Amino acid sequence: MLDVEIDKLTNSIENAFTEERFLTDILPIKNEEIIEKDWLFDWIKENNKSGCRVFKLVTRGNENVIQGLLSISDGKDHIFMNLLESASFNKGQNKVYLGVAGNLVAYACKVSLESGYDGYVVFDSKTALIEHYMDKLHAKRLGGLRMYIDTSAAFRLIDKYFNQ
Repeated sequence: MLDVEIDKLTNSIENAFTEERFLTDILPIKNEEIIEKDWLFDWIKENNKSGCRVFKLVTRGNENVIQGLLSISDGKDHIFMNLLESASFNKGQNKVYLGVAGNLVAYACKVSLESGYDGYVVFDSKTALIEHYMDKLHAKRLGGLRMYIDTSAAFRLIDKYFNQ
């Protein structure tokens, strides 16, 4: 279930104080890179689940500082976002970087496109964030808490983050 606010859609990630932008890389993560106390979710458990792929968002050239994590799985005609979490220093009013969550969602859309799924991404949302995701991501409701990002919304995100 996604429980993260999309603070700002940026071209990469942006320092919240200086507005400086940093190019990013999204890479598969190894269990030994995860420091459990730094995260709300059990990312080691998630990374060990069959069918799940977990990725870390880092600033280019600094792979040791994880800005956020994303777990996805292949839904055979879409990509499913299982979990998404910004690093603790990228949450709240004093966050260091803006655009972390948007960057990770855009990556899920990119994987979907590369997998031949036309950019379709499906996820479950907390009730309080449904309207937020509709507004920020142009996501649509499938029913209940399940939402999806369609081709046009996916291209919008991909263009924002990956066509620099």
